[in-house]
Amino acid sequence: MASPVRLRVVFFGTPAFAVPALEALAAQHEVCAVFTRPDAVSGRGKTLVPSPVRVAAEQLSIPVHAPRSLVAEEEGEAGVAGESPVATLVNAAPDIAVVAAYGLILPVSVLELPRLGCVNIHASLLPRWRGAAPLQRALLAGDEELGVCVMRMEKGLDTGPYCATAATPAGEKGLQQLTHELAVLGAQALVGALPAIADGTAAWVAQDERMATYAEKVQKSELVLQQSDTVDVNLRRVRASSPQAPARCVVEGRPVTVLEAGTCSLATTGPCRPRRLAFRCADGELEICMLKPDGKKAMSAEAFLAGLR
Repeated sequence: MASPVRLRVVFFGTPAFAVPALEALAAQHEVCAVFTRPDAVSGRGKTLVPSPVRVAAEQLSIPVHAPRSLVAEEEGEAGVAGESPVATLVNAAPDIAVVAAYGLILPVSVLELPRLGCVNIHASLLPRWRGAAPLQRALLAGDEELGVCVMRMEKGLDTGPYCATAATPAGEKGLQQLTHELAVLGAQALVGALPAIADGTAAWVAQDERMATYAEKVQKSELVLQQSDTVDVNLRRVRASSPQAPARCVVEGRPVTVLEAGTCSLATTGPCRPRRLAFRCADGELEICMLKPDGKKAMSAEAFLAGLR
């Protein structure tokens, strides 16, 4: 059902997680400006690659701005139209600002600019996992349920009240699948909550500070598989793996990235093959099903074992 009100929205986001929210907003409201991180250097050729949000915004014909910072000390930095980022926001005259994994700090002057304030789609069931890496931390901790919250932004780190949530069971899903699922759920929760936010009837729930946990950025060393840990702990590392912090181990003297693993033992169907590639753990074996040896393409465990021969 279409929203009964049409709001002027400024959107802040960078990765693929934020794209469903941007698209959902553009379908029902007027997205007058999009802010995203500057193009990132990628690959051996050091090519500049635009963020997924920039690509989506340009396809939707929405003006895009990519300042290096929005903090007060750097407000003099020129934007696309030669004006400072904050001046761009003032001129956009938004009713509300929406943030989804933007990656830069929004100063209080920006938070207070829209008449309805700023809301954030945060990828956790607050107050659990405030901070930078909520999905990865939830997977590493073995959380059985993951979710998103639509929260009001304030000066503290993910401390504001929330007015909408959505959740999905973790099951055996990996980071990529869960990121996509929660991106869609977050977009739906956001557009569903906006009418109530606009007319002042949204039910805001204060966070219980006693239940708060923090999701610090995951270091590469945390995703190295350890023989002294259990199968379950190592499997969590594989499910929480990302290109920035991949699950790693050494097989037959060769460093590899573990892309898919399980406990499927002698299964003859599904991701694992009859010829097994196992990583010994404290309480059993973790079956490696897909991997990427350094300097080579991703391959199945069966193909890797054939190469060893």
